[in-house]
Amino acid sequence: MNYLIIAVALALLGGLLYYAKQESQNGQLMTKPFLSLLFIATAMLQPHQSLTYYHLVLAGLGLCLIGDVCLIFFANRKVFTAGLVAFLAGHILYVIAFFNVGSAGPLVWATLVVCLCLSAGVFLWLRPHLGEMLGPVIAYIVIITTMVVAASSLTANTGLDATARILVFGGAVLFYISDIFVARHRFVKKEFLNRAAGLPLYYAAQFMIAFSTGLI
Repeated sequence: MNYLIIAVALALLGGLLYYAKQESQNGQLMTKPFLSLLFIATAMLQPHQSLTYYHLVLAGLGLCLIGDVCLIFFANRKVFTAGLVAFLAGHILYVIAFFNVGSAGPLVWATLVVCLCLSAGVFLWLRPHLGEMLGPVIAYIVIITTMVVAASSLTANTGLDATARILVFGGAVLFYISDIFVARHRFVKKEFLNRAAGLPLYYAAQFMIAFSTGLI
């Protein structure tokens, strides 16, 4: 079943990238919501050892689905902001889920230092372009940075399945990188490169997190 999910996801991703390159809003509406629904279905189809972790991640995935639909209407500032809020709420649920099964350790502190430096650099890069979006973007940078740190705490818990730890930390890092391309597209330079790189990274991240629900 998981291989079938991946195959369908790749087909939908290919269609989404095609329509993104064509800047076809209707085409994206025909592909993106279904691709995002698929990562929700992925989580639902896994065996669930920890219902708390599963429910938190599932709710986070649902909020990200809302954010994905909002981002189709990229040029509308109000809709974009609504999408940002949905992703923000989804990340908060991921943070709670990851910290709930996480452990402290050197990896967490190292991740915190690296993420703080990277996030500061990203903010300074974006700052001249943000205008009225300054506040929401700061909030988003803070929470996605926290999400990566939370994922590192889960990875530091050696009592958890090794594959799950890799999926969560890898997913969080890919999510972080994908959002840099979203920000570049929205605030710095609008070009297909951002979608070509950002969308595969984003969906890989979400599916990795979704698959982790069957191992934790």
